[in-house]
Order: sequence, then C-alpha cells, then structure tokens
Amino acid sequence: MTNNNKEPQSLPARADVPAALKWDVESVFADDAAWNEAYEAAGALLEQVSAYAGTLAQSAERLQEYLKLREELLLALDKLFLYAQMKRDEDNADPVYQGLADRAQSLAVRTSAALAFEDPEFLAIGEAKLAAWLQKPELAVYRRFFDELLRQQPHIRSAAEEELLALAGEVCAAPRNIFGMFNNADIKFPVITNEKGEPVEMTHGNYLRLMESPDRSVRRAAFDGIYAAYGAAKNSLAAMLAANVKKDVFAAKARRHESSLAAALFGEDIPAAVYDNLIAGVRAHLPLFQRYLELRRRALKLEQLHLYDVYVPLAKESPRDIPYAEAVQTVLTALAPLGEEYISVAQTAFTDGWVDVAENRGKTSGAYSSGVYSTKPFILLNYQDNLNSVFTLAHELGHSMHSYFSHKNQPYIYADYEIFVAEVASTVNETLLLRYLLDKETDPAQRLLLVNHYLDDFRGTVFRQTMFAEFEKLIHAAAEAGEALSCQYFRDTYYQLNLDYFGPAVAVDQAIDMEWARIPHFYRSFYVYKYATGMSAATALAANILSGEPAKLAAYLGFLGGGCSQSPIDLLRGAGVDMESPQTLDRAMQTFGEMTDELERLLAE
Repeated sequence: MTNNNKEPQSLPARADVPAALKWDVESVFADDAAWNEAYEAAGALLEQVSAYAGTLAQSAERLQEYLKLREELLLALDKLFLYAQMKRDEDNADPVYQGLADRAQSLAVRTSAALAFEDPEFLAIGEAKLAAWLQKPELAVYRRFFDELLRQQPHIRSAAEEELLALAGEVCAAPRNIFGMFNNADIKFPVITNEKGEPVEMTHGNYLRLMESPDRSVRRAAFDGIYAAYGAAKNSLAAMLAANVKKDVFAAKARRHESSLAAALFGEDIPAAVYDNLIAGVRAHLPLFQRYLELRRRALKLEQLHLYDVYVPLAKESPRDIPYAEAVQTVLTALAPLGEEYISVAQTAFTDGWVDVAENRGKTSGAYSSGVYSTKPFILLNYQDNLNSVFTLAHELGHSMHSYFSHKNQPYIYADYEIFVAEVASTVNETLLLRYLLDKETDPAQRLLLVNHYLDDFRGTVFRQTMFAEFEKLIHAAAEAGEALSCQYFRDTYYQLNLDYFGPAVAVDQAIDMEWARIPHFYRSFYVYKYATGMSAATALAANILSGEPAKLAAYLGFLGGGCSQSPIDLLRGAGVDMESPQTLDRAMQTFGEMTDELERLLAE
C-alpha cells in the first residue's frame, strides 16, 4: 500500500518541533498545575452560581449579581476547555491530556445541569419588570440577551415538559451516534489497485486522493467501491437517517414550530426566504454549472463525463515547494486591501504564538481556529509546503481575525459569532488571496491551476451543498406529510437531484443513489446550506473590499467586530450584503461565470 503523505516514522515527536512553530498554549495556563487549580476554583464557583436558583426574581441587584457570577463561571470553563483541547491536539496519544479533556467535558455537563433553572426563572420575572430593570445602566448590556430569550418564549415549554425534553436528549442523539460508530469504526471498504498497479485499501482519508487520480480506472474503482460498501448496509443506513429525520420532526412539534426547517432556522433568526431563495437561485443557474462541467469534459478529453471525473484536477500543481515563511508573506500581502489595522494585527499572529504550524506524531490532523474571549486566537495547521496549505492558512487566519475583532469590540455575552456567518470571513480571505495570485500570475499553467482551484471550491461549496440542502428539505417534508422514509425513497430522491443538478453534461452513475448514506452532515440537519450562503456573502464582500471604497471596508470591519450583537442577517446587511435578496447569489454566480470564461480561454491556449 502506497501513501503519498509522510510516513508516521518520518514525523518528529512533539518535543522536537521548534518553539517558533508552536502555539503559545502557556498563555492560557502556565502549566497543568495552574489548570488543575483553575479547575478546582471553577467547581467552587459552580456551587456559588447554583445557590441563586429560586432567587433571580427578587430584585434587579440579585439578577445582576447572578449574571456577573455566571459570566465568570463560563469564562473559566471556556479557558479550561481550550487548554485541554490544545494540549490533547498537540499529541492525541498523551493520556494526561485525554484525561484533562474528559474532566473539562464533565464540568461542562455539570454546569449545564446546574444552570437549567435560569431560563424559566428569567421568564418568570415578567416582560414588564424585565424591561424596567434593563433601564438600569448596570443591566443595560443584557437587553439583547433578554430580547432573544423573549423571542424564544413561545417555544419554551413548562418546567416539567422542558425536563422531559432534556431527558430525551441522549436518546435523540442516538441516530447520529450510531451512524458515527458505523461510519468511523464498522464500515469496511474494499482494496483497489492504484495507478502504480499496487493494492490500496480504501479509507475515508484516501478516497478523495483516489478520486483525483489521473488514471480513470482508479477513479471508477474508488467510486464503485465506496458506494458498494455503503450499499451493503443500505437498509440499516436508511433506518438511521429516517430516525434522525423523525427526531427533528418530534423536536419541532414539541416546541411548537411549523416544521423542522422552521425550527432549525429559528435559532439564528434566519428568514425562510434565505433557504428557499438559495435553492431556487442555484437551480436557476444550473446551466452555468453544466457549462463548467462540459469544459471539464473537454479538458480531460473524455467522450462523456462521469461523476467519478469531477474531482480530478485539470492542472498539475507546480512541484515547487512553498515554505511556510513565504506563505505567511504571501497571505499578508494578499490581505493588504483589508487595511492597516487588520494587517498589523494579522502580523502579530505570526510573532505572538497564534499558530501551531508543523506536523508531529500524534497531532490532530487538518486545521482549525480556536481561542476564547480571554485569550488570543489560535490556529492549528499541518503545513505541507503547497498551494492548498497557503489557502488553508488564509482561511484559518480569517476565522481567527473574526474572533479577534469580535472579542475586542463586544462584551463577553455577545462576543461569539453565529454559525451562519462563521465561514464568511475565512472565505473572504481565500477570495482575496486568489485575486492577488491571479493578478500577478502570467504563466498559463499556473493560472489554470488557480482557476481550477476556485471553480472546484465553488462547485463543492455552492452547488453541491445546495443539492444537499434541497435533499434535507425534501426528506423532512416527506416525514411531516406522513410518507414512509424507506431506503428506496432516499435513493430515488437523491438520484433525481443528481440528474437535475448535473443535467446532460454528466452521465449520472446509478451508484450515486447511495451517496446520502455517507454524508455526516445529514445528522446535523439543515446545516449545510450555510456553506453556500457563506460563500455567496463572501464573494460580494470581497468585491466590496477590492473596490477600494473606505466606507465599504469600514462596513466589513464593523461586521468582523459585531459578534452576535445583532442577528446574522442584520450584521451582514450592515456589511453591505442582503442575504434575503436573490442578487447576492446572482453576484456570486456572476463571478463563477467569469472564472468559467477564464477557464475556457486557458483551455483554448
């Protein structure tokens, strides 16, 4: 079995990684002893907070005391979680930090249980009395917090009913947990032959690499192999997904929402038009998508494009390594349109221990941005000296800068931005990087590489995720209408969506009718549409920034500092993007069309 990644024995131990390539975890807690001391203090603080149960309606002063102490507890819990997570992710084999992470999780569960009294007591104060209390300067900051609670009041049940719903939580998590165990532990994929004629056991990790193989027979074998593995358990997988959908229907009805979709959108106060306009808008632009697919067929010199041909790169990446220091400078230069303050802070990321750069044995794979209100942001990377890693750096820096500005400009209670906007700042950074690289690149082969990167990213983020979102809407509506969620229903519905989206440009292989069975996000219902809306918003915002108009840049920086001080829709509207207007998606599609034109020109050269 071959492996294009570094073999485990070639990776350094954590202790051998230079300090300059590590994040500054000691700024969170100096050492484990300090963490343990803070853990004990948080436990004592939890007891103090619990003592307020039954007393919040006594006076404005009592409510203020509670809210201040509650915030102190949650801040402490955030830091405990962060340190444990960072230390565990440095080396997952270290049992000490596995233990710290477990203890942090246990404290979080205890905290959640201890604070369960607060929402019913907040509401019991009464809207009129709360409004009067919130006039006091020391409580005024909590006005939006209580407005949101009152908005949710129609969907909060009695104390006894809330207790039953809470008790059902673990049972309702069963479909997702069962799928997770099956997908990560039990499923077995076949062995196929790679382009070198060597046997390769398929895994989740190497599937995409196999689908990018220049050898079409390898791609087809990987495609057929993965769906055969899921097809062998098709009835069990259908039962898992059906159970998850019915769990959503139950939860929506229990909280008096009109539908599962309405319940999912309610939490972040997202209008239904945003979801519906996304699907309608993407469907209206499917001819543009299919034009891109036809160009892909011509570039690959195929008589007919199949679904196993949509991942193979149209251009080979340059063999030239891109050292980390060069990547940092490239990203900072590309982000210069964001202004002096942004760049000044971003430079700090690379000198003040924000980034954990290098791979080491046991380190968590992939990349993410983390950090809490009372710490600097942190970025986990596994930098690989290639173009994809440069884009990953820009992406994660976008998340961290969003956190930095939100934490700087908002009180703790409004400092964390909602998931709906979470991918906007990161995608803006990627878009600015792409524009910068294209503006300075004259080599047609390298331009093709960059255009291919953008088009494939857009395909996966907008067209693919919207198809997923439409599938979720259809299967939940079917359950709410009393239709049977059989395996055949899932297969037929999903296959028809593929026919609709890919159209005549692609031979839609029958095996794709099992793809729904391997998508973990379907167990986090009505989440995937946020990837598509995020990229649509980011496309418009990047264009605003590149216009050079100071007011548009100021509006974007205001968005970055907004946290959750307004609804996500209002924050984006303030930044210059109306997510309820079809024009936002149209603008993104225009950019996709322009890039498709560029692809056609490059292929003609």
